[in-house]
Amino acid sequence: MRISTRFFAAASIAALSLLAGNAMAEGEKLIIGTEGAYPPFNNLEADGTLVGFDIDIAKALCDEMKVTCEFVTQDWDGIIPALQAKKFDAIIASMSITPERAEKVDFTNKYYNTPPAIAVPKDSDLTEATTESLAGKVIGAQGSTTHSNYVEKHMAESELKLYPTADEYKLDISNGRIDAVVDDVVVLSEWVKSEDGSCCKILTTLPIDEVINGEGAGIAVRKGETELAAKFNTAIDAIRATGKYKEINDKYFDFDVYGE
Repeated sequence: MRISTRFFAAASIAALSLLAGNAMAEGEKLIIGTEGAYPPFNNLEADGTLVGFDIDIAKALCDEMKVTCEFVTQDWDGIIPALQAKKFDAIIASMSITPERAEKVDFTNKYYNTPPAIAVPKDSDLTEATTESLAGKVIGAQGSTTHSNYVEKHMAESELKLYPTADEYKLDISNGRIDAVVDDVVVLSEWVKSEDGSCCKILTTLPIDEVINGEGAGIAVRKGETELAAKFNTAIDAIRATGKYKEINDKYFDFDVYGE
């Protein structure tokens, strides 16, 4: 579970946001909100291009629904309020389906499900991720995420340090300012394999807490817009059946991120 760029005129927003919740005719437009700071799922390149698994899945779903989608980036901690304010029509940004969020938005079925993990410096003396072994350690996580909630609950004797994006916690652990970080296993695995993440290693994956981690990442829509959610669900099933999902999955990962 994030540099704001707008790809459309302000005058278009009000008109386009009316589409959500209504039957969508072929060729209509849908505005998709994402973060753009969470590789390999979604990331805003220097040239303004959005790339990543979330982005490719969103494009495939839009093609399946026969609608035109445009993207807008939004800082993570304001992404649900921005959806509620009709700045976009749906969120496709690796958002975990949790009971707390479900009080504010409606979700589609999952489109992937991967567990959390903890990463530490390569020279760390940590050998396990228990409450006792992590006591007194400073652990970084992105704020307003399931991962920060996980640390609060399961690593209560540690000091939690929150960051606005994953980039900031990566910088701090690289420079020895914190002892560990918690995030999605895919995000951390891709990072430690890169030059920027050469400082660190995955200590272990963490047991899923269904209340905190939810049932996977879903697409969020405004409360009551069940018809739009249903259309996304139909499209998710379709790209799974046609092999398009696997094609996108294999572009980024060497295992099936859809999960059980």
